[in-house]
Order: sequence, then structure tokens, then C-alpha cells
Amino acid sequence: MKNLPKIIERISKKLSSQNAKIILVGGSVRDYYLNLPIKDYDLEVYGVSSLEKLELLLSEYGDVNLVGKSFGVLKLNYNGEVYDFSSPRKENKIGIGHRGFEIEIDNSLSFKEASKRRDFTINAMGYDIEKDIFLDPYKGLEDIQNRKLKHIDDITFIEDALRVYRAVQFCARFEFQLDKNSFELCYKMVKDGSLETVSKERVFDEFSKLLLKAKKPSIGFNLMQKLGIFKYFSELDKVNFQDLDYKNCTLTFMYVLLLQNLGSKQAKSFLYKITNNHKFIKEITLFIEYYKIASDFFKNDAKDVDIKKLATKINISDLTTVSKYFDATASAWLLQKAKILHVDKAPLEYAIKGKDLINIGLQQSPKFKNILDDLYDMQLDGIICGEDEIMRVAQKHSHI
Repeated sequence: MKNLPKIIERISKKLSSQNAKIILVGGSVRDYYLNLPIKDYDLEVYGVSSLEKLELLLSEYGDVNLVGKSFGVLKLNYNGEVYDFSSPRKENKIGIGHRGFEIEIDNSLSFKEASKRRDFTINAMGYDIEKDIFLDPYKGLEDIQNRKLKHIDDITFIEDALRVYRAVQFCARFEFQLDKNSFELCYKMVKDGSLETVSKERVFDEFSKLLLKAKKPSIGFNLMQKLGIFKYFSELDKVNFQDLDYKNCTLTFMYVLLLQNLGSKQAKSFLYKITNNHKFIKEITLFIEYYKIASDFFKNDAKDVDIKKLATKINISDLTTVSKYFDATASAWLLQKAKILHVDKAPLEYAIKGKDLINIGLQQSPKFKNILDDLYDMQLDGIICGEDEIMRVAQKHSHI
């Protein structure tokens, strides 16, 4: 396998000298055969008796993060890159969810036995670095060549219901067909309510990978529909998923595109099923409410005051970043207008503040806000311009 990071080769040679070895596993081997760029390197270490000994060895090369130690994983930070090292292990299901596993490190396991806990055959391949040979105990390469996604084991697969969502996003990302037996198993898991054990955060991650990494997200959403997953997301029943294909843009925009025709209320209902990130949900629903406004403003040659008022409701620069995918001409026009008015990144500032009202003799009171808002509306409308003129109008409120 060409172009392995030098640090991996160095550690491999060191381990080999101590009768141990490293096997590159998981997505990096899969992506190599798919001719995709390799971003993450996961390494399984055989012949080291404990994680503590592995930690000691790795610490010679960089900082070792123990955050995954309870899962049998150590993270080595070397020159800003992070590499995951793990020992061969068994995972025994003892509870609900992805944390409901008892991890048992077992260096006596063969690569085939250790790989059995993985989800799909294409993720169970390995590369023995020192011997320069590929390991493929479950015929993952054959499935890649046939463009099939197959699970490895009926019993271990159903232990983590997230794997249904992973099946969906892998099929979409690689444009694979879900194997008939794997489809039936996933369908059964959906039907028996297994997906209810998956946390929002993990579901959100899989939705986001589907939207960002697949050229044709519609493949994944259509598969979700066939598997019956939409019983949890009824809001998606009437969505045209073809709109998502080949857009290659930000996550925010992809969610706006997914939910654009639902209206902000239904969009919010869906989003709260997959995340508790209130800021993100507010941002998406706001864009859904306003993404068509650039076209409306352009067609009607909107007045400056309309654009100023729009800036008080949404960041126009961010809005046009999204709306340009719907109407590039209108979005460019709106952004240029907003820049001229100095409201492209923020609304106009209040020309005067509460302290200015006090300076002209008004007693501080709850009515200050109403006075300031009235003055600001006149400022936006262009009825009054400049701080001096606004102050003169403010003085007329001194009797209030």
C-alpha cells in the first residue's frame, strides 16, 4: 500500500522488532480500493499485551490521548495529525445503545475473529504493513467490485441500531446496492423499534454525512423510505430528494435544500428529532423563511428601506450565500445593494442610545425602549437622517 505516513511505518518497524505488528484497518483500506482519498488511519496492534504497554510505546512518538481508552482505543497526535491505535477486542452487548458494550481486549484473536465485530464486509479488510499483504476474511473486495453492501454477522450487526443509518449513507456515498439479506435485516430492525435506542447526536451525524459526502443523497433517502425509517420522520414524506443531488455545498445549505418546502414549523419539528442544537435549528428555519426573498426583492426592485429592514431579521451576507443556489442573479444583486447600504453583515446601528436620552433630560423608564424603537424605525425609513436630526426628534419625546 503506497504513501503510508512515515510515522506509521516507523512505529510498525519498532513493533515488528518486538514480535508485534500493526494492521491498517477499516475505512482507510476500503477507501484505498475505492480510489478515494484516505483521511483517517485506524490501526490495530497485535502482540502487545496491554493498552498500558501500547500507550508507553506510542508516547515515544507524540502525545497520546486516552479519551477512547475504555473502548480499547488510543489516539496518537503526531505533528497535528491524529492516528487511532487499538488492540484486537471483543464487544459484548450488556445494555442499550452504543455505550452498552463491555470491551474485552484479547490479543489471542485472529484478524478474522477481531473483524467480526465490524458492520460491513467492506469495512472489515486489513493491510499487514510489514508483510505488505491485504487481509480480506469476509470478501469485502469482492463486494466492492460488485458494488454491494453486505453486513458480516446477523448477531453482531443488530447489537448497534445505528448500523441501519450507516447502511443508508454508505449506499448513497459509494452508490452501492444494499444486499438482499442485509436489507431484510435492516428492515426488521426498523420494524421492531431498534432505531429508538439511537441517540439524536449519532443520527444527526449520519444524516450530515449523507448530505455532505454523497453525490446523490437521494439514493440514501429513497433507501430510508423503503426501509420504513420515515415512520420516525413523517415530515420527509413529500420531499423531492432529487433536489439534493450534485450540489456540493455547505451543511447548512444542504439542510435548507432538504427542508425548503416544508415551512419553518415542520422543518423545526424534523430538526428537533435529530439534534438539540437550538442555534443550528434557528439558523436553518430562518433561512427557510427567507431564502426566496432575494428573488422577490430583485423582481420588485425593492427599496433601500426594505433591504435595511431585512438586515434586522437575518444576516444578508449569509442569506445570499444560501439563496444564490436558487437564484444567483437576484442574490448577487441583493448582496451588492446591502453592501452599498452597509447592512450586508449587520443591521444599521441605533443612531442614539438610552444614555443619549438621559443627556437631553429624559428620566430613565421602561418607555425608553419604545422611544428608541420608534426613532430607529424612522431612521430605517429615512424619515430622519444623521445623529443631530434624530436627537432633535428625540427631544420631542421628552414630554412622554
